[in-house]
Amino acid sequence: MYTINHQIFNITSVQLRELEPAMAVTPIQDATMGPFPAFGLALITLEDENGFIGEAPVYSSYINILENCLLPILLHSRNVPYHTLYQHLYWSIRNEGFRGPASALVGHIDLALHDLAARREGVPLHRYLHANRDTVKMYGSGGGTNYTLQELEKEVSLFMEAGVDCYKMKVGKAFGTMMEEDASRVKFVRGLIGKDVRLAVDANQIWSCEDALRFADMIAAENVDWFEEPIHSAAFEQIGKLCRSTPLKISFGESERTSRLFPTLASLGVKHLQPVPTHLGGVNEWKEVRDLAAKSGIDFSSGGYSLFTASLMATADAACEVEYLYAIMYGLERYFSVCPEWKQGHFILPDIAGMPVRVDWEYCKRANKIIKQYHWTAQNVRKYSPIVSL
Repeated sequence: MYTINHQIFNITSVQLRELEPAMAVTPIQDATMGPFPAFGLALITLEDENGFIGEAPVYSSYINILENCLLPILLHSRNVPYHTLYQHLYWSIRNEGFRGPASALVGHIDLALHDLAARREGVPLHRYLHANRDTVKMYGSGGGTNYTLQELEKEVSLFMEAGVDCYKMKVGKAFGTMMEEDASRVKFVRGLIGKDVRLAVDANQIWSCEDALRFADMIAAENVDWFEEPIHSAAFEQIGKLCRSTPLKISFGESERTSRLFPTLASLGVKHLQPVPTHLGGVNEWKEVRDLAAKSGIDFSSGGYSLFTASLMATADAACEVEYLYAIMYGLERYFSVCPEWKQGHFILPDIAGMPVRVDWEYCKRANKIIKQYHWTAQNVRKYSPIVSL
């Protein structure tokens, strides 16, 4: 059985490459942001002393945290086992806080280390993490508040033809001020998908508890499976009140950057947890939420970069799902030489070592798709020295 805890990672080189944003299939808007005409991807690449590499999506806007906190430890640690290396990385960002991008950056490096470990063993990452299957259930996501009814119908048809049994749409149009139209659109989509396909709605935190309850009443006849982030994700008292006041399953978790908050969400009555692997502080944090959901009988799904997320989700119960936000994710696939196949409502994970995604870097270079690039070694990164604040 594979385990990473005592693995040694003598990292000699780190690269960060940001790719040109890919145009959206349909620019999508939600309650509080958008429309998004394009979607980007940056990756961090770690290389060890033997030439093995590990890659993962990464934030490209916080280079100062990488250069001052994380890379000095990563590039100047030698013969340090993973469990100690991770501890050093984790606590180096304490003063930057565990609820923001610094915590997520630790998670990006951690995911790349797991990819590297799996590649060294010559096994897919999901198998390295002890998954016993190569398929992952997915659900269709989109339904922007800016979509016309024709655009809604076209997207719904695409997902239905691909065999999904759940579709999630956006509500809260115009910063939550067009509730009647939102409810009408939910009814329209229910009519398109029929009674046997699950339907979820996502308000992206726009409403108050009272408004969320009013909207829940307005869509009560549409048999909605879950109501996602209806109110502010930090309003814990109101989240508890909302969960106590409606029979609808309330979901939260995408906005969190640490697994430590998920037990609080569960205790408040949240019935669907949605951690994003590239938002949390590492693979083990994501697994903690997975296990919490299973132990508590709570629904569990994950989004983010779906094709990367799928490898982790293969370790969860077969009923757990990966969100696929087709409108903005599909365009990125032009950059991949290998990625999971979408078939009959599932992602089929490829039989390759490490992550189920391979970026075609030769194509990206040839087509001038790399718009930003950094390269670090021990020669151009100082040794770690704690700082009070960046």
